[in-house]
Amino acid sequence: MAFELPALPYANDALEPHIDTRTMEIHHGKHHAGYTSKLNGAVEGTEMEGKSIEDLLANHTDNGAVRNNGGGYYNHNLFWEVMSPNGGGEPSGDLAEAINSAFGSFDEFKTAFSNAAATRFGSGWAWLCVHPGGKVEVCSTPNQDNPLMPDVGCGGTPILGLDVWEHAYYLNYQNRRPDYINAFFNVINWSKVAEYYSAGK
Repeated sequence: MAFELPALPYANDALEPHIDTRTMEIHHGKHHAGYTSKLNGAVEGTEMEGKSIEDLLANHTDNGAVRNNGGGYYNHNLFWEVMSPNGGGEPSGDLAEAINSAFGSFDEFKTAFSNAAATRFGSGWAWLCVHPGGKVEVCSTPNQDNPLMPDVGCGGTPILGLDVWEHAYYLNYQNRRPDYINAFFNVINWSKVAEYYSAGK
């Protein structure tokens, strides 16, 4: 079964003014669609065909096309899901406890995550990951790499990701990446992140 571009869980304009409509149209309809198509092309007719995206990322990233396009496919799938027009605020329950335990407070987590996103040179992602047992960690990866891949410098299961490629924000924010990072916190769907946390721990 070929990988398919998932529909957005909200309208293209739903995250305004934090993420603009035109960026959403291009980001989902062009960039994510392109990664999906190229991933299918990379695995078609090979021993990788039919494997899950998680299997591909864990075991087949020595193939550059799978690494770049598989990462792009997986990362964006997560990215759309952890945002919501009703997002923002702070997490609660077990996730909040894990964040407070790891970072001291939500504000300290926000600082660590924002720094990971702001200091990622060039293109890449900032992540909040969960390890078996429930411990959480913030890290960043270059390009379309993610923590499911071996030897990227951080591990665990991604439960929150922020795309800091210029195509994610440049139409609206130009070179003001910190403004885009701050805006992201207004649309985080913490209930969805908590679902991922529960599943990943």
